[in-house]
Amino acid sequence: MRTYYIAGNWKMNPADDPLALMRNVKAKCVGLNKIELMIAPPFTAIGQASMLFKGAKIHIAGQNLFWEADGAYTGEISAPLLKAAGADTVIIGHSERRQYFGETDETVNKRLKAALKYGLIPVVCIGETLQEREKGITLEVVGRQLSGGLTGLGEKELSSLIIAYEPVWAIGTGKVASPQDAQEVHEFIRRKLKELYSPAFADNLRILYGGSVKPDNAKGLFEQIDIDGALIGGASLSAESFAAIGWAAEDLS
Repeated sequence: MRTYYIAGNWKMNPADDPLALMRNVKAKCVGLNKIELMIAPPFTAIGQASMLFKGAKIHIAGQNLFWEADGAYTGEISAPLLKAAGADTVIIGHSERRQYFGETDETVNKRLKAALKYGLIPVVCIGETLQEREKGITLEVVGRQLSGGLTGLGEKELSSLIIAYEPVWAIGTGKVASPQDAQEVHEFIRRKLKELYSPAFADNLRILYGGSVKPDNAKGLFEQIDIDGALIGGASLSAESFAAIGWAAEDLS
């Protein structure tokens, strides 16, 4: 039985007081006991988050990592640095990283291997652009990103893996895939994982949906058999909205 996983990606927010938002999230999420929660604050707030949520049932994530452990890589952050700051999870290959910073399937694979080497839980993101969806090649793109990102890794190494399907056209736009459209891609991802690995591995792996998830559409998404939670952007910057999405999953658990 897969446990729902609700993740908040704060991106480069909030600019003023992340600690206030963290305290709000902690207060509003009391009682969410059947699901797993995660927040990915800016790097500068990971230490605060790890202290505030110590002992609470919530994962703290980095929004990215570099594949080397240390060295002359100005501006980058490594898996050991994330762990030292208090993170236990990391987001890899987010569409904004692919769009603005040149992430490729190859670099996603290198980052994933680094995360696994140092014991971080990886949340690997895949998804198509609007142009790719309109061309009818969504499944081709998602399948390529999935196999390319997981190259050279076996089931045992990937036991903690979480996949997030986030159609690029739905991120921050207010557009959201219908539950049926999202389910179609999630089902394909699970089927692809069965081909790459085994039915047992695929059936146990959680696949999140990301792309303008809000309290009013969360339940419809979570009712789909292959959607195991959400990677939330804007709505996670409100403790009330984040908790409401969490409760949509809790009530279905």
